[in-house]
Amino acid sequence: MATLISSNRSRGIKNSLAKWLITLGGISVLFTLVLIFMYLLYVVKPIFESAKIEQTVNISIDSTSNGEVLGSGIDELKELAYQITAAGNIDFYHLKASDPKAENQFSVGDNSLSTSLFVSDDFNQEQVVKVVNSFSENKLLHTAKGKTLLIQPSFYATYANDTREIIPQVNYPLGQESLIIDEQQIPLSQLAFAMDDERIVFVGFTKDKRLIKTSFIAEDDFSSSSDGDDVEYETIFQKVELFDGLSEGVIDEIKVTPDLSLAFIRSASIVYVYSLNDDEDVSLKATIRPTLDNDNTYLTSMGLLSGSSSVLLGDSSGRVSQWFEVATDEGRQFKQIRSFKSDDDQNSSNNNSQTSNAITAIYTEQYRKSFYTMTQSGMVNAFYTTSAAHLWQGQLTSTQPETFTIAPRANGLIVIVNDALDTTKKSLQAFSVHNEHPEVTWQALWQEVWYEGYPEPDYVWQSTSGSDDFEGKFSLVPISFGTIKAALYAMLFAVPIALTAAIYTAYFMTPGMRKKVKPTIEMMEALPTVILGFLAGLWLAPLMEEYLPAIFLLFIFLPLATLITAFSWHKLPNQLKDKLPETLAPILLIPVIILATYAAFSLSPLLEDSLFNGDMRQFLTNDLGINFDQRNALVVGIAMGFAVIPTIFSMAEDAIFSVPGHLTSGSLALGATQWQTLIGVVLLTASPGIFSAVMMGLGRAVGETMIVLMATGNTPILDWSIFQGMRTLAANIAVEMPESEVGSSHYRILFLAAFVLFIFTFIFNTVAEFVRQRLREKYSSM
Repeated sequence: MATLISSNRSRGIKNSLAKWLITLGGISVLFTLVLIFMYLLYVVKPIFESAKIEQTVNISIDSTSNGEVLGSGIDELKELAYQITAAGNIDFYHLKASDPKAENQFSVGDNSLSTSLFVSDDFNQEQVVKVVNSFSENKLLHTAKGKTLLIQPSFYATYANDTREIIPQVNYPLGQESLIIDEQQIPLSQLAFAMDDERIVFVGFTKDKRLIKTSFIAEDDFSSSSDGDDVEYETIFQKVELFDGLSEGVIDEIKVTPDLSLAFIRSASIVYVYSLNDDEDVSLKATIRPTLDNDNTYLTSMGLLSGSSSVLLGDSSGRVSQWFEVATDEGRQFKQIRSFKSDDDQNSSNNNSQTSNAITAIYTEQYRKSFYTMTQSGMVNAFYTTSAAHLWQGQLTSTQPETFTIAPRANGLIVIVNDALDTTKKSLQAFSVHNEHPEVTWQALWQEVWYEGYPEPDYVWQSTSGSDDFEGKFSLVPISFGTIKAALYAMLFAVPIALTAAIYTAYFMTPGMRKKVKPTIEMMEALPTVILGFLAGLWLAPLMEEYLPAIFLLFIFLPLATLITAFSWHKLPNQLKDKLPETLAPILLIPVIILATYAAFSLSPLLEDSLFNGDMRQFLTNDLGINFDQRNALVVGIAMGFAVIPTIFSMAEDAIFSVPGHLTSGSLALGATQWQTLIGVVLLTASPGIFSAVMMGLGRAVGETMIVLMATGNTPILDWSIFQGMRTLAANIAVEMPESEVGSSHYRILFLAAFVLFIFTFIFNTVAEFVRQRLREKYSSM
């Protein structure tokens, strides 16, 4: 008795321990899933945060000696800012010093304490009237008497006693002598320029109403010397023919694209686009006539986005429209793609709201498609063009600033504004900008977007390019579609084979053969998917391309050969069938399948010559207009199907084999045939397990990485064709995560793709469990 009590106590302890261990294991799994979910959200969350602009520095400036501020700038690290004044001075200011007012000016190009920019006699003491910016740090200064000088404020770092110090300097890319822009040396009312290492193009409008283009072509390289004194270049002067209203009106603005190919010239509410590629003839390429809200609305400003493709036009109603060239049946034409509204809520009820909302200036970032607008009332708005996002709205200063400069890394702003109380004082104000991911919105991720150069809106995933002007395209639709497409074709191949094999193995096959077949198929699941992907990409895909007709013949020959063999076996006399052991009967299909496959591949060249002019692939492409990729959905379906078959087979076979024997015996005893019993009793009873097997196979197909990575062209396109490839979420993460910059939009969107994949599998598993429970409740009473 004591032994029995001790045994029961030991058994109870073991049961309790097992219960708690299993419970703890389940809770740990759930906790781990929640942690994964939360971590993905943590990484993804910043891309949907709103832009923030906060003031960091406010420096008072004495403007009595320097006069009007015409330009400003800041270094990449936001430690030094500078202003360029009408007196021809450049002043630098420490933004991170403890007392920036105490040392707000110091030496520039020369070693003296003078802040004068101009050391050449012909330029010194000139009154500067215009500072023209390019997309780089180069600035062009133009005086009232027509003198022009190109300068380049720059910064370098020194390290002494483990302390970094940013030192400013001023370079002269074309030398310190004034430049001759107009051959007749007439002062210019409007001037724009752009440059690269070998060429500088100036476009100006003179006081005597001539439109000119001047090109400086370096014999070697403009960047070969910092001071420009030893740079030799050729000057080409061109007079541009004026068209339409230009010959009578006044040019309000000129912009030259950074690639030196186009000049946008605004005259009132019309924009003329000139081609600058020819050094002998400057031709009119296009005329942009925006559709304005009413007769009282007119264009007020113009700006160029980075990348040389888009022009932004602001009008008096506060609206900004984006235009770029689009391929049409009549050739490439400029079209309005989208518009942005810069409403000033404070003045919307005012009778002069149109004047207050008028766009006075458009400021674009150097490397992104973001831009800022300034209204007449001083309201600042930030937008991102491609995502059509309104990022920020607010008033930085109480009055209109004299200058507005975006930091090189787009993480700061510099404005110089007059003091409202003391006209002899100005203030330099620095703002910190937190706007890391302006290109990401839910609309940009899941809706069609009209990208520059595209003929129409589209879903595009293209994260990298060899060009610095490239704009990342992050639509999740193509790769989500590719995931569903790959899983669909894999399931179309795997489910019929796996389920029919499971039914035959569990219900019709002899126990002796089942013991050999079932473990053999389950061992296929241990085959690394990288091997399947390798074979699919390097062996199966070229084979299918070469024998494409044979692949379609197999879909006919294999079922037909199987049916013929079964019918022939059924018609054989019983004396012959009894001589062959029942366990070996299914092996008869092996040589039949081999012969059918051999026949299909043997007939492939003949069929290709007779029906497809010797090349079925060319027939599909040229005659039917169906694109064909060697690594396509058909290859992926077959290769991934083999990876999914063992999962579905094993679970479905167990479910069918586990159907209680009394159910099948009772059905047979009542006179039902084996097929009737199978369909009416066995499959219904096993349906929860069969459905779970299919859903587990679907989850495996959705999350598969290596096969789709190696057996597809990894092309993120929306096409259901079996002859086209795809890119899946899992493969996209595997390919691009190693090359993405940590913390970048690309990096975080890849985590978002992982989150979407997580949601896909969660939904599939939840639906599967829900349906399985319903099926179990329905057929549990059988």
